[in-house]
Amino acid sequence: MQQRRIADRQVSAIGLGAMPMSTGGHMPDERQSIRTIHAALDEGVTLIDTADAYSPDRELGHNERLVAKALASWSGDASSVLVATKGGHIRTSTGGWAVDGSPGYLRTACEASLRALGVDMIGLYQHHRPDPDVPYEQTIGALAELLDEGKIALAGISNANPDQIRTAIDVLDGRLASVQNQYSPGFRSSQPELALCDELDIAFLPWSPLGGITRAGDLGTDESQDAFGEIARERGVSPQQVALAWALSRSRLVVPIPGASRPESITDSVGAADLELSAEELDRLG
Repeated sequence: MQQRRIADRQVSAIGLGAMPMSTGGHMPDERQSIRTIHAALDEGVTLIDTADAYSPDRELGHNERLVAKALASWSGDASSVLVATKGGHIRTSTGGWAVDGSPGYLRTACEASLRALGVDMIGLYQHHRPDPDVPYEQTIGALAELLDEGKIALAGISNANPDQIRTAIDVLDGRLASVQNQYSPGFRSSQPELALCDELDIAFLPWSPLGGITRAGDLGTDESQDAFGEIARERGVSPQQVALAWALSRSRLVVPIPGASRPESITDSVGAADLELSAEELDRLG
């Protein structure tokens, strides 16, 4: 599989977003989730993205523990896998979502993630979502401290705008490794952030690159995305493969992290790394 750079690490061009394994009304059982992670690793995936808040309820760390269990039971070299997790997005008592970007909370969340993953240092730790009640500089300052203390190897941010990306670069003294924003054929409003990451040589990790858990299967069927379905039929591949290949074409720094709840899904996604779209096809996709 092609390789992409995240700071000083080389990772697979396609990562695995582990969120579907711990959230949603049709959460797969643990054995199926572990088989899916193993299938991704067997296919050469070396980046797994998770978060402490990915859980069926308020049980923080559910998905992180699942990833740790899958890595521990995999027959390959788990040290070759970069596990990325996030903190600062929390579950409420009603099952909704909230944010806490206070430095104290982020430190507590990181410590809990270290325990859930069973590691002494987190490969890539990302601030999940800006907190409007906490100055962004303060939140990112906590990330800088975690880096300095060796609790995390790399620092990233998620759901950030261009000003916040520049702030993070300044506060982290140039050590920002990645930005994770929503980006897909049907959601392209993060193009300015992608362009800035390309300019500054920072990895860009599109979340929901296929449109989200409930919409991935509809890719290429609605009028605005007809071209994805057309090219998929012409190439004899899935529209999802075409969408991921399109995302990879946007920048040498893009590493899509599609979610998967079945081994077959991630195997299909990984095929996008070898699907080279022509200039004419990319023009049709827009």
